Amino acid sequence: MSSTVELTKENFDQTVTDNEFVLIDFWAAWCGPCRQFAPVYEKAAQDNPDLVFGKVDTEAQPELAAAFGIQSIPTLMIVRDRVAVFAQPGALPEAALADVIGQARKLDMDEVRKSVAEQQAAQADQ
Repeated sequence: MSSTVELTKENFDQTVTDNEFVLIDFWAAWCGPCRQFAPVYEKAAQDNPDLVFGKVDTEAQPELAAAFGIQSIPTLMIVRDRVAVFAQPGALPEAALADVIGQARKLDMDEVRKSVAEQQAAQADQ
């Protein structure tokens, strides 16, 4: 049984809004590195049942890929409290994925929100 959720433009916002920690794998069936990353991602999903692991098929959901500016796949994104805290293209090895998840778990989201607000204010001043 898969422990990942297929994300579409219909359920994406709801999934990210309803869950405080969502990992998103942007992938496509024709992508070799995506197919290599899939079992690593699936294992991480099984190892972290408290987190939501989503997959966006960029061929079936081009609007989502475009909305996030996905240029290459696979791209892994982590969204915590509706804030993207990590986004990186490339297939991660199992240990690196576990490390990224661990770092994202340790983030102080109050500090992250403060930093985002400061960046947005600075951009508005320009």
